[in-house]
Amino acid sequence: MTLTRDDAWALLLDWTPGDSLRRHARAVELVMRAAAHRYGAGDADVEAWGIAGMLHDADYERWPDEHPHRVVAWLRERGHEAIAHAISAHYTRWGVPYDTRLDRALLACDEPTGFVMACCLVRPDGIASLEVASVKKRLKDKRFAATVDRDEVTAGAQLLDVTLDDHLAFLIDALRPHATELGLAGRT
Repeated sequence: MTLTRDDAWALLLDWTPGDSLRRHARAVELVMRAAAHRYGAGDADVEAWGIAGMLHDADYERWPDEHPHRVVAWLRERGHEAIAHAISAHYTRWGVPYDTRLDRALLACDEPTGFVMACCLVRPDGIASLEVASVKKRLKDKRFAATVDRDEVTAGAQLLDVTLDDHLAFLIDALRPHATELGLAGRT
């Protein structure tokens, strides 16, 4: 059974009532689409990578104690094992192996995308002039976006075998064209 972006978006809207998590899902979708090209998946995998990014936290608001098992089961029931596995592996402490580039990219893009977005929200011009140095400075402040697991941010870049600076620059560049849609355009 083919899973379209529209099908995935409908599920996200049904399972995720909050605008904040929906915005995060959209941001990770956009970053994962860019990551499909950057990290060698090619055009054929862009849709699957985007859907993995969109749905990775789809069950979190309604069933936080079951996350990510609900969405993973939903995907497996429909024959989307690669996306299901990537979502089941998107946090290092779950101990699920990273078998594919998709698995590694989703882990690498999730947490730092949320962090970059948080950095944008406290800047008058949002993402417009955001630089890697600013993001790294904020990473050192454990009180800023305290729920973001800094170990996940660094682990993801290591899994992709890229420097943290290069990965953060990639994320900023992937998000910048979508600033208005994602609420990252700032207050100016």
